[in-house]
Amino acid sequence: MAGDRSMSPARRTGAAACVLLLLFVLLTVLVAVRHGAPLPGDEALHRWPLDHRPPVAVATARAVTATGSGALPYALAVVAGLIAGRDKRQRLYAAAGALAVLLLGQAVRYGLMSAVARPRPAALDWATTASGHSFPSGHATTSALTAGLLVWALATRTATARPAAALLLLWAAAVGLSRIYLGVHWASDVLGGWLLASLWLCLAALATAPLVRAHGADPAPGPDRPTGQLP
Repeated sequence: MAGDRSMSPARRTGAAACVLLLLFVLLTVLVAVRHGAPLPGDEALHRWPLDHRPPVAVATARAVTATGSGALPYALAVVAGLIAGRDKRQRLYAAAGALAVLLLGQAVRYGLMSAVARPRPAALDWATTASGHSFPSGHATTSALTAGLLVWALATRTATARPAAALLLLWAAAVGLSRIYLGVHWASDVLGGWLLASLWLCLAALATAPLVRAHGADPAPGPDRPTGQLP
């Protein structure tokens, strides 16, 4: 226990990245060796919504899922940077950095989707439109990355932002679950998106920590003001 408390933030982030990388690689290998076939539990979680889709629930799921794509996540990434910076120069650096994290994460995700080339569930089961391959879920990845950036931004301001951070994480979870509910992704696609986003945020934190210190973007650490490196 004492060793855990004494571990530096960088080491904790590195350890988390290793665990997330292992889990994501294992999941990707499972999907690949089965040639995209559903993993255990995928079919059951896919079938349940087919019998539980009242119009109001479908409309709500479509509204939620729409927030996980398009221009909104990129705008929110910029907002995260603007929140994190304490002056004009820091806000510029932070906004550019947050947007770069999201864009590069998307590039990695697109590459993985093309490499794995997992087919989506049968189109007859879809309750919304979708395109491209299935693994990892783009909406799940994008919303989780965006939520993570906003949580980081809030953490640079005050530790009392936990309720807002919880709402952001719930939003990201709702976007991912909506993809399963609407029938356009297997549950393992969404899990893959969450793992990839979490891993990418950890790697971004490790990569940008020296730059954050160099540009003085970290607020002074204290009881109510944690350091400003990415989560």
